[in-house]
Amino acid sequence: MINVTPEEAQELIKKGATVLDVRTKEEYAEGHIENATNIDFYEPTLEEKLKELDKTKQYVVHCKSGGRSSKAVDLMGQLGFTSACNVSGGITSWEEKGLPVVK
Repeated sequence: MINVTPEEAQELIKKGATVLDVRTKEEYAEGHIENATNIDFYEPTLEEKLKELDKTKQYVVHCKSGGRSSKAVDLMGQLGFTSACNVSGGITSWEEKGLPVVK
């Protein structure tokens, strides 16, 4: 699994990476990275929803602090995704760095 800093994640996003937010819908509604796709890690359909995504695209995955997203990135690797990375510290770290969120 690849971990990236919030700043590295922002650069990947600028280059076209897809943001995957694996927090709950309630957490997502409180503030998220612009254009992030929300797939709740706790949903029983998580694996099926991930399988619907394009495995050849680059993904930047985050949750609140990095726990759920690191597990999601591991799962994505098992499902054959070629480029998925975890944002170290999650959205908490992203916001601490002063990076933008949509509320």
